[in-house]
This record gives sequence, structure tokens and C-alpha cells, in this order.
Amino acid sequence: MGSLSDSPGEFNSPTHPPPPPSLDEFQKQTSLMTTCTLLWKELTDHFTWLEQTLLTKSNSLSSKLQNLDAQTTHSLQVLEHRELTIDDAVSIQVKKAEESKSVALISVRDENENENENDVVGEVDDSEGLLMRLRFYCRRMDGEGIWRFVTGRKKELEGIRAQMPVALGDCVDPARFVMEAISEVFPVDKRAESSDRANDLGWACVLMLESLIPSVVDPFLGNSRLLVTPSMKERAKEIAETWKKSLDQRGGIENVKTPDVHTFLQHLITFGIVKKEDIDLYRKLVVGSAWRRQMPKLAVSLGLGDKMPDMIEELISRGQQVDAVHFTFEVGLEDRFPPVPLLKAFLKDARKAADSILDDPNNSGRATFLAARKEQSALRAVIKCIEEYKLEAEFPSGNLRKRLEQLEKTKSHEKRKPSSVPANKRTRANNGGPMPPAKAGRSTNAYVSSFPAVSSFPAAPTHVRSPSHTQYPAAGVPQYPAGPGMYGSRSPPSNLYAYSPEAGPHPFTGSYQVPPMSYPLYGSYGNGVAPVYHQAYYR
Repeated sequence: MGSLSDSPGEFNSPTHPPPPPSLDEFQKQTSLMTTCTLLWKELTDHFTWLEQTLLTKSNSLSSKLQNLDAQTTHSLQVLEHRELTIDDAVSIQVKKAEESKSVALISVRDENENENENDVVGEVDDSEGLLMRLRFYCRRMDGEGIWRFVTGRKKELEGIRAQMPVALGDCVDPARFVMEAISEVFPVDKRAESSDRANDLGWACVLMLESLIPSVVDPFLGNSRLLVTPSMKERAKEIAETWKKSLDQRGGIENVKTPDVHTFLQHLITFGIVKKEDIDLYRKLVVGSAWRRQMPKLAVSLGLGDKMPDMIEELISRGQQVDAVHFTFEVGLEDRFPPVPLLKAFLKDARKAADSILDDPNNSGRATFLAARKEQSALRAVIKCIEEYKLEAEFPSGNLRKRLEQLEKTKSHEKRKPSSVPANKRTRANNGGPMPPAKAGRSTNAYVSSFPAVSSFPAAPTHVRSPSHTQYPAAGVPQYPAGPGMYGSRSPPSNLYAYSPEAGPHPFTGSYQVPPMSYPLYGSYGNGVAPVYHQAYYR
């Protein structure tokens, strides 16, 4: 029989309760509860974040699906509209071509009945006569004749540019006509005489390519669909490829002439044959000819809008701040590239360049003239930029105009002074003896003896401007209205067709001495960029 201590009844007796929990056990329980609470909160936050993330992504996906559905619906409507209108558009073009053919036949018959061509086309003494002459060539599809006519009347470019789109509407095939008309110099110059090659005709090519666009736009869809036959479009592509292959013969992209570049780019836009794989080539061509005023719009039309910031930075690094300002305003990046500091830096660089000319011993005879002309060109370019973009409040041009007037007055005053440079001694070629004295009327200035005397220096061009153009879109196809318009919404330049970018500098007919002057007006501005000056501003 066991003892009482071993009895189960005694152990569970109410008189012997279990021992109370220890403090360590309580702390363990507390720590466990704290850990569980933290884990629960962490899990709750995590699942809440997941829920919010999924909801956000779901809303974003729903929005994208809605936009995609809207775009799909719009695209289907556009395609349906294009499909419904293409037959009508083609019918209109066919009818127009038949009418042009009939008119051309009547014109040829009338010409055969008249001995004098002027009896058919009229005298070119006003805009009506000019239009009749242009229509005469267009109706006959005489590309060679209209090319000779246009290139021989450069002084009448304003009238030709206004009447050419109307005249091209009478062509049976205007795209073929224009390509044949400019084929003498584009894509390669076929003129045999070297003297003729020196006469650049890029302005005429651009004129005709731009004038062609109103004749090939769709009557229903406008410039979003160009009515150029597949054969002509293929021919346009072949011409573009031929021009690109000829770049090596021209000395590469760096040495190609700006009018040739402008013609090539306008050719791509006119016929809607911009290629995405050639974007880098287009970018290099645009930057290399950035000083031409049409280049910003051409760049946008070529699909270079997303590359504009890099192109602007490259122009700034080259010292072409004025060109950079034009590109900046074209794409609305004025906040990223403020124009006023760029213009002030441009003026500061011009002053540095002028000082370097004055310090150059090789230019001792005409250094002051060259330095003054360089500064004048820079001032004119900046003043025009301020006027065009209405920056007068940020950059008052009053001091710049005073400085420009000061340079003009100083130049005029110095020109009236008699030349003090002694005549150079000459040596007779046969026996080494001195030559007889120079004739009485011959100038003794070594720099002007080869040129006739004039009363004043020709004003240096400020910024070479080409003809005004219509607005180009952001896509590869230009947005042209039904007829020719001004170049964008800006005020037209005073000299709309000043094509001669490759022309050499004006001959110096004399020299004058300009006293050293300080530049307190804008000399303190600059960006530290080494000055690089383009011939477009300083000639």
C-alpha cells in the first residue's frame, strides 16, 4: 500500500493549489504578444499596399484600354473615310488631268497659229502676264522652258513664288513636271561649264518643290495624303538615293553646300519619302546648315522633334547661339534654353572675335574694318532676334542700336579721310629696275587698288534669309494649305529670297581706323564657350 504523498487525491487537493507563474514566464508571454502584434501590423500594411497597388494598376490599365479603344475607333473611322474618299479624290484628279490635257492641246494649237509666242502668253510686265507665261510652260509640260524662265528672273521671285502654285495646277502631271524641271541641277549638277556650276540654283529648286505641294495634296484629306502616283514616288526615292550617294563626291556632309541640303530635305518632305533609318543623316545635315531660317521647321517635319534638345546644345557649343534660339522657339523649349543669356553670350563672343582680329598682325591694314563689320553683323542678328521673338522687355535693344549707329558713323567718318598709305615700289620685270610712278588717278592703298572707289561700304548682311514658307508639321508630311502662305505666323523678312549663302565676302573697297572702344553694354555676359562664327552672320 502506497504512502499518502503518492496518492493522487492528495496532490489535487484544494488545500494544495498549483504554484503561481514566474516573472520570466510572464515576460516571455508579453514578448510573444508584442511580436505577434508587430507581425500582424506588418502583414496588414503589406496587404494594404498590395491592394492599393493592384487598384492603381487596374485603373491605369483600364484607362489605357479606354484610350486604345478610342484610338482604334478613331483610326478605323479615318481608314473608312480614306477608303470612301479615295475614289472621289482620284476621280477629281483624273478629271483635272483631262481638263489640263485639253487646255494644253488648245494652247499648242493656238501657238502654231501664231507666229509670235508673246501673242499666246502675253508680255511679262505684271502679275497677270507672269502667270500667263508660267501657265504656258506648265500646260505644255515644258520643264526645260520653265526652268530657263524662272532662273533668268531671280529679281521677280516674289511674283513667281505667288503665281507658281497656280500655274502648276494646269499641269497634266505636276510631280513629273517639277522633277524634270529641276533635273539639270538636282540630284546632281549636270551643267558642263564650270562657270555655270558656280551659279547656285538651289533657290529655284526649293521654289518649285514648295510650289508643287498645293497641287498634290488630297482635296478631302489635305496634306495627310499626297496624290503622287506610285511611279513618281519611286522615282523621287531614287533621286533621294542618288543624292545621298553623291555626298562623297561633294566632300562629305561637312562640305556639302547649304542650298543643296535645303533642296534635298525639301524634296523628301514634298514627296513624303522621309525614312526613319536616315534620321541621323537628316540630323547632321540640319545642324550643318542650321543658320538657314527654314531649318528648324524642316527639322520638325523630318521627325527630329525629339532630338531638338541635343541639337540645340550642339549649336550652343559651336558658338551658334542665334541659331539655337531659332530652334528653341520652334519647339517651345524657351524655359530649358533661355534665349536672352544665349544672345548675350553671342555678343560677348563677337566682341572677343573682333578683339582677336585687331590683335592679328596679319590684318594690320584692314583689321579695324573686319573687326567692326563682324561686330555690326552680330548686333544686327541679335536685334532682329529680339524683334522677332518680342524679347524687348527682357533684353532692351536700345543700347545695341546705339552701338550699331556708333559703328556706322565711325566707319563713314573714317572713310572720308584721305589715305595715307604710300604707294608700293614696283620692279620692272625685265631688268630689275624700278617701275615708273603710278598713274595720277590710281589708288595708293594696297587693299583697294584692285577695286573701284565707292562712297560707302556695303552693309554686311545680318542673317541670310531664304524665302518664306508654309508651316511644316511634326510628322514627315508637311502641313500645307490649299495655296502658298507665309512662313509660319511670324512677320515676313524684308528680303524673303536672299539665297546666296555660299557667296564670298564683299570686296573691301577701303579701310578705316576705329579707335578702341569698350563694351560696357553687354561685355559682361557670356557662357565661356569658345567663339565660333559662321559666315551667315559675318561676311
